[in-house]
Amino acid sequence: MKIASQARSFDEAAADYAENRPSYPPAVLDAVEELAGRPLRGARVADIGAGTGLATALLHARGAHVLAVEPGPAMASQLRLELPEIPLVLGDGNSLPLASASLDVLTYAQSWHWTDPRSSVPEALRVLRPGGTLALWWNDSDSTLPWIAEQDARLRRLFAGDDGAPDPTARFRGLPPELDFTTRRMSWTRSVPLATHLANLASYSDFLMLGKTATDTFLDTERNLLAEVFPDGTVEERYVVGLAVTHR
Repeated sequence: MKIASQARSFDEAAADYAENRPSYPPAVLDAVEELAGRPLRGARVADIGAGTGLATALLHARGAHVLAVEPGPAMASQLRLELPEIPLVLGDGNSLPLASASLDVLTYAQSWHWTDPRSSVPEALRVLRPGGTLALWWNDSDSTLPWIAEQDARLRRLFAGDDGAPDPTARFRGLPPELDFTTRRMSWTRSVPLATHLANLASYSDFLMLGKTATDTFLDTERNLLAEVFPDGTVEERYVVGLAVTHR
């Protein structure tokens, strides 16, 4: 229940999510194509947990025949505003509203961890055609940078997390063991105003569950700390995308 309610919390911040969240570098889709052994152009693809359509837009730009599946009505509405030409259905990875053996590629960008693998694994295998590709990926802040490591430590203290350093392989250790995944990690950066960086943080589900007062208090302190690191007001964010690909 906590996972479900936390996942649905994004509906409260759909417009902010669309405006401030980072997208993904082209190298991610290059790697998906390489590991799938086929181009995305012309492929039948469903993007599950599509959110506001960050990955959906990239797949569409590659020429895929992409369908977006999103459980949150507000997030889905935002996706419709951003990508009115993309077919969209309400649903989630635990019970896909898709025909069996109908897809070449199934993608979960920043969304697989919101599913229950006891349901989402058989559902993914059901809707993929024989030889089809399941691709999961996540953006994670690169904690090898000192300022990011320090911010991560402050976030862990706020949310009573583990005091240890972030594990860069944590996403992969949580993959379904019954599937044979190939994994890749890709680093990339974006430069954004400090206000965008803070708004991105505020769109995290942990902050959405925390509440506005406590969130604003943390972000006010964070603004002052980061203004010393980035005096020109532009934050150089570095991410590492963890990609995991397997086949039916």
